[in-house]
Amino acid sequence: MIESSLKILLVDDDPDILELLEYNLNREGFLTRTAENGKIGIQVAEEFMPDMILMDVMMPIMDGIEAGRIIKQNKLLKHIYLIFLTARTEEFSEVAAFEIGANDYITKPVKPRALISRIKAAFQRNTPIEVMDLENIVEDELIINRQNYTISVKDVLYALPKKEFDLLLFFVNNPNKVYTREEILLSVWGRGVHVTERTVDVHIRKIREKIGEDYIKTIKGVGYLFFKN
Repeated sequence: MIESSLKILLVDDDPDILELLEYNLNREGFLTRTAENGKIGIQVAEEFMPDMILMDVMMPIMDGIEAGRIIKQNKLLKHIYLIFLTARTEEFSEVAAFEIGANDYITKPVKPRALISRIKAAFQRNTPIEVMDLENIVEDELIINRQNYTISVKDVLYALPKKEFDLLLFFVNNPNKVYTREEILLSVWGRGVHVTERTVDVHIRKIREKIGEDYIKTIKGVGYLFFKN
């Protein structure tokens, strides 16, 4: 059982799934709240301020993708670790989830023990680093602030979702070397995380929208390289 109670919001229109997940998460020491659709989920998130949201994709009134988009656009909520749980296996659903800033995507049926292990691993990866250990990284006109997950490009400030920031930091720390998508997934997302290689492309495209095309190069048929003079 975890020592400090972390808060998890469960959003799903299936009451049996909510009951199953709530029981298992509470037994592990997590504090939980539930909501039966995306609209209510947003309202509960604003009140509960969870550390993580587990959200179904297909729901009435407001689906998970739309609710996730609204959450990630909210300055008070965008830091929340967002995992989608869905029975849909189409790649476009997964891409849509990561497009709006999701951190993970898990297909149903959900195995509680495996899900809890994944949740604990996610919290461990996101444990805050001591501020004293953080220094800005400067690459030409690109300034990376590791304390507040922002970057500055030609004096324009951007706040990056954590996974985009982690991916950019990975490239900056490993310049002038070509990495395959599989290697990037393993290094940035870790083992046991169900995401496709297309996820790497989506995140890199979103990073390029902010920093331009000059830093991260596509090596056709191989992968990507962060170019540094």
